[in-house]
Amino acid sequence: MTRLHLHLLSDSTGETLEMIAKAALSQFDDTDVVRHFWPMVRSQAHLDRIIGDIAANPGLVVYTMVSQDIRRALEDRCRTLGLPAVPALDAVIDSLEAALGQEAKGRPGRQHTLDAAYFARVEAIQFTIAHDDGVAWEDWEEADIVLAGVSRTSKTPTSIYLANRGFKVANIPIVVESPPPGLLYDLKRPLVVGLTTAPERLIQVRRNRLLTLNQSPDTAYVDNDRVGAELQFARRMFADNGWPVIDVTRRSIEETAAAIINLIKERTDHHSGAR
Repeated sequence: MTRLHLHLLSDSTGETLEMIAKAALSQFDDTDVVRHFWPMVRSQAHLDRIIGDIAANPGLVVYTMVSQDIRRALEDRCRTLGLPAVPALDAVIDSLEAALGQEAKGRPGRQHTLDAAYFARVEAIQFTIAHDDGVAWEDWEEADIVLAGVSRTSKTPTSIYLANRGFKVANIPIVVESPPPGLLYDLKRPLVVGLTTAPERLIQVRRNRLLTLNQSPDTAYVDNDRVGAELQFARRMFADNGWPVIDVTRRSIEETAAAIINLIKERTDHHSGAR
């Protein structure tokens, strides 16, 4: 299988570029694509730092840039390195200009209006990153959602996805030998959601993780009995506290997040009805 390094450069948050790349890659099977994501590229100095990584990991460069100077610099450097540089939105913008009879307003990140919702989302992302994997548990009451589950039940990627939707999310690994802080059981504002999965699926995910890190896959971390006991312990904790549980075995990150957002809506509707 051929490995491809895909470099994604954006002068804004890069959400649009990530979605384009994800949609395009879904058309290919059995791919080994290493994505390098570079958002908020708005200066020559920043671009110079990125070029070093591109040179060390040559591949396909896809970008959304408004600044003509930075675009030209990127294209020149890619040409020197013998690498293709693809402007992801140019063809669409050109067609719109022709159809609308006017020029596009070239301003970096123009599609992301800096309104209250934008800043709330940025704040949610910052909060979520700072409260990953049980860190800063003293602030959990400020969260909208707290995700709990044993290791490798997609807590972090689900948290980041929800943060991009404006939710402040914290997550905590459930470890048999190390109970979570007592604060977890007294939270009033956040919705606490338990994530679980099938033992065989969890073992597969953990084994792949160990292999990726060049570690031995023959440890207690992937032992059948140990994994089963972990999941049982977590499910018992969820049930004892009346927390909703989502089985992520056959769910994508997007599907898991959608289910959690529905739980939030149900909770909000319930509280509104009670008033």
